[in-house]
Amino acid sequence: MTGHPLDRALEHLAAGEWQKAHEIVQKDESVTAAWLHGIVHILEGDLKNAEGWYRKAGRPFPGGDAAPGEIATARRALADTDAKT
Repeated sequence: MTGHPLDRALEHLAAGEWQKAHEIVQKDESVTAAWLHGIVHILEGDLKNAEGWYRKAGRPFPGGDAAPGEIATARRALADTDAKT
């Protein structure tokens, strides 16, 4: 795992550890954290809450079975962001 909190949250999501990821993303007010927060609630099964977080992130809600694809997309997006800094 890397040192950035959102990278750690993403690793927890990939491992299915949505509770640990939730502890991280709920402390961050960024758009990326809102997206990851939405993924947390997809994994949890709280799709209504997930939809709200996707709205906050400015992203279309992908549906309840989209967590694996969303995690992969988020991983690429965070890697691209890390590469630019």
